[in-house]
Amino acid sequence: MKSTGLRIFCVVLFFAVLAGAQDVIPLYPGTPPGSAPATYGEKTYFSKVWNTEVVTNVTKPSLTVFRPAPERKNGTAVVVCPGGGFMALAIENEGNAVAKYLAAKGVTAFLLKYRLLHTGDDATAEFTELIRDRKKFEAATADVVAVSIADGLAAVTYVRQHATDFGVSSDRVGIMGFSAGGVVVTGVAFKYTPASRPLFVAPIYPGGELLKENLTVPTDAPPMFIAAASDDGLGLAPRAVGFYNKWLEAHKSVELHMYAKGGHGFGMRKQNLPTDHWIDRFMEWMEMQGWMTK
Repeated sequence: MKSTGLRIFCVVLFFAVLAGAQDVIPLYPGTPPGSAPATYGEKTYFSKVWNTEVVTNVTKPSLTVFRPAPERKNGTAVVVCPGGGFMALAIENEGNAVAKYLAAKGVTAFLLKYRLLHTGDDATAEFTELIRDRKKFEAATADVVAVSIADGLAAVTYVRQHATDFGVSSDRVGIMGFSAGGVVVTGVAFKYTPASRPLFVAPIYPGGELLKENLTVPTDAPPMFIAAASDDGLGLAPRAVGFYNKWLEAHKSVELHMYAKGGHGFGMRKQNLPTDHWIDRFMEWMEMQGWMTK
């Protein structure tokens, strides 16, 4: 009896672990296009500067899949792009926590690790120093911005091409991102091809690098959802408004939530502020569009 009970326990434990496991998929089969083979490895650690877990030195982009329970799956997928100034990824606050929330709602989430600038022992400390000179920061990150946007496009393309493997619809693949990840998202919004066109784009307190290029909104531009805070410590609130105005002037569907307080990088952090519920507003927007039904 004890042996039988132990076997049953082990089987249950195995399937519990299996259900919690996440698949990690390389975005490219070898060295990513536009990059040289890397001589350094990816790092994950807790940043005391940002008070959160971060990933740095990403050279091999990947997608981590967060699957909803079978009975909740609705056929919609979202590529999630954490921020971090192209020097790190706020992998928990703007990545794992977001993906888990989406999966709990029936959405299949794909957490994207896109390419980052090569940094040393503490990328978050390096970012804090570099961002003090905005022109110097933009010059240092210009090349990696371009390849990270390419990773965003490749991610949407991959999920669309393999939609049946994940039980999602190829025409229901959106992308959302935070801060630098919002730059990736807006890059996708302007530069997609038919194969990489997302169902929607959701830049959350996005950087506004692409606004300077004065790009034309595509004629078939996807709907856009934006959230940011007026007291953003990096001064990104006007950039969120800039993207809103771009879509509005082009007569494209767009929704903006500009909170009075919340700062930069609020993500899934709880601050006892209305920004705690921005993702609920995002879900309401998704439901209004009809993307939360099977």
